[in-house]
Amino acid sequence: MPAIKTAILSFGMSGRVFHAPFIALNPGFELVGIWERSLSASLEFYPTIKIYRSLEEILADESIQLVIVNTPTNTHYDFTKKVLLSGKHAVVEKAFTTSVAEAIELNEIAIEKKLKLSVFQNRRWDSDFKTVKKIIAEGWIGNVVEAEIHFDRFKETLSPKLHKEIAGPGAGVLYDLGPHLIDQALTLFGMPDAVYAELRTMRPFSVVDDYFELLLSYSDKVVRLKAGYQVKEPIPSYVIHGNKGSFLKSRADIQETALVANQKPNSANWGKEPDEEEGLLNTEKDGVEIRKKIPTELGNYATYYALVEKAIRENTEMPVKGNDGINVMKIIEAAFLSSANKKQISLN
Repeated sequence: MPAIKTAILSFGMSGRVFHAPFIALNPGFELVGIWERSLSASLEFYPTIKIYRSLEEILADESIQLVIVNTPTNTHYDFTKKVLLSGKHAVVEKAFTTSVAEAIELNEIAIEKKLKLSVFQNRRWDSDFKTVKKIIAEGWIGNVVEAEIHFDRFKETLSPKLHKEIAGPGAGVLYDLGPHLIDQALTLFGMPDAVYAELRTMRPFSVVDDYFELLLSYSDKVVRLKAGYQVKEPIPSYVIHGNKGSFLKSRADIQETALVANQKPNSANWGKEPDEEEGLLNTEKDGVEIRKKIPTELGNYATYYALVEKAIRENTEMPVKGNDGINVMKIIEAAFLSSANKKQISLN
């Protein structure tokens, strides 16, 4: 069966680390080329590919079937719309768009043209999150009543990626790290009834939000999502409490670190966390108290692209659907509104 001919729209960290390695190693895809405006850095890694110098050049290439839109967030709507209107499938980096309206329009275009559209939420295949998901699904802690998910860092300096630090659509930590946490929460628990949020600017010289805390309200639980850049000693990134027990887990997936170091994602023990990062389960079963470390699931971002290939070939659902991206944008918009007005925002 012919490989799905694919193009990537940039070769910064996202293209080099999270997309190109998995497309290049999956025989179901052919990495035809990458859009680089002036450099040809990708040829060092993929010497046989084509360098495109414009989006129009990619859109005009009738051989290209799938386009990875991994440019700055404020370009996602415009570029993805052009990709879809040219008759090509699209994978869009998070954040999907800068507004709910944009996300809905892109999803409608894909449906109308019978094209596949997905938001790249690779953190669903982090080792830590897969372990948390398994513990909940297997009922080890009973019905979840409270959950807290963090994405904490310690970094006072501003990012060299200026599109993240200049005030405007798609900038700030809620658009950067927020989609990861929100998507994980929605994957585990579905859409909440309401959102309360506090966004702040903490770092010197920052002009965008670099701290957030979101409280997602459900009829039977509360879920807190938090990210900031001034956390020197992080606490467990996943704190899940149920009516039978609790599970605590660090954020310790090794894949990004390995990929940044140019390790190929097909090496032995790919996605295996250090044993010392195992999560702690404290619960009871059949009247017996249990307090033990839980082996961590293997992380594997390759699963995402394997499911993308299946969706395109067999007309199945994408691993992260357009509607998933729309729901994340609904939470983000509600969070900005809540923080500005200092009140809870209903989603019903």
